[in-house]
Amino acid sequence: MKLLAFDTSTELISIAVMRVFDGTPRLWQHSGAGGAQASSALIPAIETLMAEAELRFEQLDAIAFGAGPGSFTGLRTACAVAQGLGLGADVPLLPVDTLLAVAEEARAQQAPQAQRLRVLALLDARMDELYAAPYDYADGRWQQLADFSLGKPEQVALHACTALAGNVFAAYGERLPLSPVLSCWPALPTAAAMLRLAPQLLAHGNAVRAQDALPRYIRDKVALTTEERAAVKAGKP
Repeated sequence: MKLLAFDTSTELISIAVMRVFDGTPRLWQHSGAGGAQASSALIPAIETLMAEAELRFEQLDAIAFGAGPGSFTGLRTACAVAQGLGLGADVPLLPVDTLLAVAEEARAQQAPQAQRLRVLALLDARMDELYAAPYDYADGRWQQLADFSLGKPEQVALHACTALAGNVFAAYGERLPLSPVLSCWPALPTAAAMLRLAPQLLAHGNAVRAQDALPRYIRDKVALTTEERAAVKAGKP
């Protein structure tokens, strides 16, 4: 398969292109600063990787993008770019849950030989909250055990998971319901993880037409008021 994947849901941009040469997959990757720079940096970086892989957009089998949850602006950026590329090249899009990509990246980095895992994926949602979702890994496949949640670090439900994965430990580690039996694996939703997930997701019919692709927002409110920021700073509930 020939695939392009990218994610701008966090503070980093992650892009990867995969194609197969003589039966062997080859990967081209790029990562860089995201946030406010994502909208201007994403397309040039994609074009560079596509050129390195000697691929045209119309040759792709699918374009995967991080659909959320995550940064409101980052999700809109990724979806808009994916839609533009997909429409222009007449290529289907594959929305990938960012928390699933976190779980897969943690597995690949920390337990690549494991036959069974139960991972709680966590991403910093800002505003003193976390995005969370539990996943079970068995027989080379992931299954989501419960819907996405959004809440305070102290409110995280572990769902009998034995490992936590994400980008929340530096900021919220002391407030998470940790125990000696829990592993904590730093991880972000990478494009390479999305490419590893793509075959299973495509086989399950998760690809959509470009005009039907949407980001997944978990939070309607994207900023605190002045009064709310002052209350957080003062340590009030």
